[in-house]
Amino acid sequence: MCQGSYRVSCRTVALACRILANAGLAEDILGHVSVRVGADTMLVRCRGPEERGLLFTLEDDIRLVDLAGAGDLDGWSVPSELPIHAELLLARPDVDAVVHCHPPSVLAAALAGVELRPVFGAYNIPAARMALDGVPVYPRKILVRRPELGRELVAAMGAAPVCVLNGHGIATVGSGPYAVEQAVVRALNLDVLARVSVEQALLGDRAEDLTPEDIAELPDLGSAFNDLNVWRHHVARLRHAGLDLD
Repeated sequence: MCQGSYRVSCRTVALACRILANAGLAEDILGHVSVRVGADTMLVRCRGPEERGLLFTLEDDIRLVDLAGAGDLDGWSVPSELPIHAELLLARPDVDAVVHCHPPSVLAAALAGVELRPVFGAYNIPAARMALDGVPVYPRKILVRRPELGRELVAAMGAAPVCVLNGHGIATVGSGPYAVEQAVVRALNLDVLARVSVEQALLGDRAEDLTPEDIAELPDLGSAFNDLNVWRHHVARLRHAGLDLD
């Protein structure tokens, strides 16, 4: 399956799944990553006949399917929540990759009604900007397994790069030639924001929001720094743990 022009993309999606699992955002067999490869096709992490979970995703687990889930499956099955990917790709031409996973930090924050506030700055500037922009929430605690439910999620998410699925998990998106890397790092940043928010709530939530003066001193360091460097770091962590694909 993952030969020729698809090889690099399959490898990237497989690494993305391993990174999410190694970072604790996908605890076992649940979660999936996709990347657009045509007007109506995507590569998506599927469940194979010897499924072992996201931490052990192989390139062969990445299959080419259309937006309805039909394609070269050969014993693999598409995620039941494929509509998360399909409806986001259909509705948003700016989106080239989609991550769906289940960070416990985000689950805890959403269930406890903990607001994801901009209480830190330079510690993680992209996460701080997520909080400043506001993180949308899809309120239903369900499996998004039908197109109409996927469209509900799309509507709740709007034009945002991330969305919390209450009682469930998250969806994040990426764009451009490094869309998968961007979507994964956005998921990692949302996890940081949720973990700090939950810890602040446990400590009495005494932190003040960022001031306009401090916000003005938080530059956008660009995707090469914010996304690709962080991605390379997490690939190196996989290699160090003996979990790389090589």
